Amino acid sequence: MSFDIFVCRFENGEPATLDMKAAHELLDPYAVARDPETDFLLVSTAEGDEAGVYFNNPTGITFNRFGRDGIMDLLAALLQRLDAVLVVPDGPTMIQRDEDRELLPASLMDGPLVVARTGAEIDRAIRAS
Repeated sequence: MSFDIFVCRFENGEPATLDMKAAHELLDPYAVARDPETDFLLVSTAEGDEAGVYFNNPTGITFNRFGRDGIMDLLAALLQRLDAVLVVPDGPTMIQRDEDRELLPASLMDGPLVVARTGAEIDRAIRAS
């Protein structure tokens, strides 16, 4: 898929800092290319799925041109490790637990919310939107 999806954290409706060190620890073993100047990784899984990963700022990571199963599983692991949500523009916001709804800004609570914990659940929610 060739659109952007965003890994974010929220506390009390406001953006919260992501643990970028933990994100790199999880994603670096999958990096097949990197650009330190732009904080970009091209990650590839054993299944041959790839994604561009941009570490935008302390509150956001963007996945672009992402593949299916392997990348979705990696994304699910990242969301769990960072206690984060996945924001899909013009699609659902994916949370890991129902109680995560309380953390989101009002603008995201107005759109569709989906509890998705696995790569397969994330993939289904994206394809359904």
